[in-house]
Amino acid sequence: MSSSAIVLPPAQPLLARSGWTAWLVALVLLCGVAPVLNLWVPAGSVFHLSDFAVALLGKIMCYAICALAMDLIWGYTGILSLGHGLFFALGGYAMGMYLMRQIGRDGNYQSDLPDFMVFLDWKELPWHWALSSSFAATLLLVVAVPGLVALVFGYFAFRSRIKGVYFSIITQAMTFAAMLLFFRNETGFGGNNGFTDFKRIADVPLATPGMRMLLFVLTSCTLLGFFLLARWLVTSKFGRVLQAVRDAESRVMFSGYNPLGYKLAIWVISAMMCGVAGALYVPQVGIINPSEMSPANSIEMAVWAAVGGRASLIGPIVGAFLVNGAKSWLTVTYPEFWLYCLGALFIAVTLFLPQGVVGLVAKLKKNKHGGQSS
Repeated sequence: MSSSAIVLPPAQPLLARSGWTAWLVALVLLCGVAPVLNLWVPAGSVFHLSDFAVALLGKIMCYAICALAMDLIWGYTGILSLGHGLFFALGGYAMGMYLMRQIGRDGNYQSDLPDFMVFLDWKELPWHWALSSSFAATLLLVVAVPGLVALVFGYFAFRSRIKGVYFSIITQAMTFAAMLLFFRNETGFGGNNGFTDFKRIADVPLATPGMRMLLFVLTSCTLLGFFLLARWLVTSKFGRVLQAVRDAESRVMFSGYNPLGYKLAIWVISAMMCGVAGALYVPQVGIINPSEMSPANSIEMAVWAAVGGRASLIGPIVGAFLVNGAKSWLTVTYPEFWLYCLGALFIAVTLFLPQGVVGLVAKLKKNKHGGQSS
């Protein structure tokens, strides 16, 4: 009597050969070619990568990390968050507090306290600044603070089975409330001015070409590393359960899985990714203030994911570059029309490109190959 064995499908590779090739090309361009073009190619050369371009690309890569985090929670789990700007800002504030301590007595008031505290007649650092002088502790807080906030909020929200537009509204209210809190001077976060005038990081001056390029390379490696992490997550059993939760959560529960743990885990991971992005953003841009928590910033993250293409990983990264590249040009050329263009873009993508730019390209390639085969 023979028994038929169950044949499991082969494990899906992390990336196909073409995917690894593209990933390695991106690594070489960002971490090898870009530093050479910026630091060693003369400024008058057509091949020179300007400091402005380095700063702009570094900033957009931080946004791309947020778009990737948004894709994990929205594209693969079906949970639209309009509050991820909070996690981005919390990571930025954790790094900003450390950078403010690094100023030391080089501030305008030549005090050990940050300038804004001297101006407000503070006599000592508040308790939540206790670890701000340690770089190692700051790196831990960059992921721990957004992760803890996401864990507490997500546990109660998912446990209460809040979904859909109600969850989106609550996340938007959460980031708006945090923004109002950080605007208050007595909280010890610099009020509406936030933190700025940074001078050093790890006792190394920030305003040097070498440090600027080092931050650019670190941001590049972080983005590429998070892409591999996200790819590993969505191709694993964990990722398949997330997609099942997105498509039919009641069936997942009927199959014996508890969606709470899966949704909470990806929610916290997504928040931590945004926190890291915020920490990389602050030393490159040179400022962090409560406006980073505005609901509009969180909505923009959703726009990046939608424009590029949800549930594709590469799509949100492409969307972040496209939208912010257009924003960089339009806010200089036609600043009064930018918000109208952003709204029109989101509506157009929702109506005519539900799979985003990446989905459109894939569809065109499929039609082309189909036409050739026929």
